[in-house]
Amino acid sequence: MSEPNPTQKTTLGERLQDWRDSFRDGKWWRWPLRIVLLYLVLAALVGLYWSMAPGPFDVKARAQQLAVEQGGKIVTGSATTSALIGVMETLLQKPGGYLRNDRFPPGLWLDNIPNWEYGALIQVRDLARAMREVHSRSQSQSTEDKDLAEAEPRFNFNANSWMLPASESEYKAGVKFVRNYLTRLSDDDASDAQFYARADNLRYWLNTVDTRLGSLSQRLSASVGQRRLNTDLAGDESARQSTSSPDEKEVRTPWTEIDDVFFEARGTAWALIHFLKAAEIDFADVLEKKNARVSLQQIIRELEATQDTVWSPVVLNGTGFGVLANHSLVMANYLSRANAAIIDLRDLLAQG
Repeated sequence: MSEPNPTQKTTLGERLQDWRDSFRDGKWWRWPLRIVLLYLVLAALVGLYWSMAPGPFDVKARAQQLAVEQGGKIVTGSATTSALIGVMETLLQKPGGYLRNDRFPPGLWLDNIPNWEYGALIQVRDLARAMREVHSRSQSQSTEDKDLAEAEPRFNFNANSWMLPASESEYKAGVKFVRNYLTRLSDDDASDAQFYARADNLRYWLNTVDTRLGSLSQRLSASVGQRRLNTDLAGDESARQSTSSPDEKEVRTPWTEIDDVFFEARGTAWALIHFLKAAEIDFADVLEKKNARVSLQQIIRELEATQDTVWSPVVLNGTGFGVLANHSLVMANYLSRANAAIIDLRDLLAQG
């Protein structure tokens, strides 16, 4: 057995002696400070990695993968259901997991990705509600699907709950119920699980998408502030509202919330791209009959433009025709065009 190196003993002993001397000299606080600083630096680096939004996934390939995993087959509704599962699992499994309810660094410091998550989550909730209320029911008096009835309220659980229970646990339970629905959907012996790809069902969901995009467009446009006339009761002289409101008011998004709205819009568009591509598959016959497939594809194209890389390190908020760019107005432009195309698509679907 080799003898221990005396140099190493001396070095270790010297280090211990220096450590004891630092306590005697009143400099003991340096070591905790170094540890805290190291933790903060590492947390900042991890936070930068966690702040990268996930890329898109192939909806059709995802449906095929889930069919293989669950021993089923591709049927009408598989693409939409798989897209819902895929978006929700991405929120839960991306780097850092679900961050909106984090209470410790680095998740506590992050701002952009939690708002991105919230935008995608709102679209998950809207689609889950549409699937529960119309997609899985043949008529208004029919019984709702048992798994979707359990999944939809879980997706609507508080997005900021840290524990007892945590948001993630409720969302995972919701995904489990949607997976059960997907399994029953392709089971020939489970005829109680259905997905009805009808024009009126697609219009029902698109109506919700329409209102969401309209609201986001207004919030994005308000980044520069503007004076707006009150048109709440326009078009109906007998219309009334609960309390009076001014004829003109200034609408402006607080400067601290401008980037929040911007990333919420990006998350919304990211989720919608997958859901609309799934609708293109499941509602293919309806779209062909109405000659509306190209209209749906144009909506997807407008939304895909919202996912372009933001090269600026911050979300700029220049004036409409100023020297600096206004990222919120650019985003509002894409969402408004997509929203207008959705309105046209709904009109096409309503025609005989």
